[in-house]
Amino acid sequence: MSLHRRIAACTVCAEHLPLGPRPIVQFSATSRIVVIGQAPGRITHHSGIPFDDKAGERLADWLGVDFDTLHDPARIAIVSMGFCYPGKASGGDKPPRPECAPRWHQAIWDELPEDRLTLLVGAYAQTAYLPQTRRWTMRERIERHAEFLPRFLPLPHPAWRSTLFMRDNPWFEAKVLPELRRLVSERL
Repeated sequence: MSLHRRIAACTVCAEHLPLGPRPIVQFSATSRIVVIGQAPGRITHHSGIPFDDKAGERLADWLGVDFDTLHDPARIAIVSMGFCYPGKASGGDKPPRPECAPRWHQAIWDELPEDRLTLLVGAYAQTAYLPQTRRWTMRERIERHAEFLPRFLPLPHPAWRSTLFMRDNPWFEAKVLPELRRLVSERL
């Protein structure tokens, strides 16, 4: 059975998921850009398409690609820390389920090109893949993004709250986004 099918059939944490399991990932052996987010939201759970919402529109804009390119697994992999919608919590969604990343990420990485750029979108992905920065703020990780290149690039989550981040940190749009777009363009 292919890795895609094994992931689609996963029910490991079904008892914790209010809408039931629906693992959502996209990747192929040619994906040279990887987006590691938090977990699918409710809209994504229903559509089955990762970042199929306003956050996805903003992410595509940040990357300098159109919405179709963002959702082209031959070019961009989208592999979150949790593959299923975890449910609501006060102030947003619950954290991603802890079972997914250790169970599936390495198998996915083994299928991807070595020269990929991995975008760590939000604090969950950043603390998992940059554990030495666990005590840093997300702002510090993003501001010091050059320290993690060429392998990783930390970004805020493109949800509506990122508007506040961008307002408070104008250097993000002035310096990080142009570099992000250049790196993405090189790999596409």
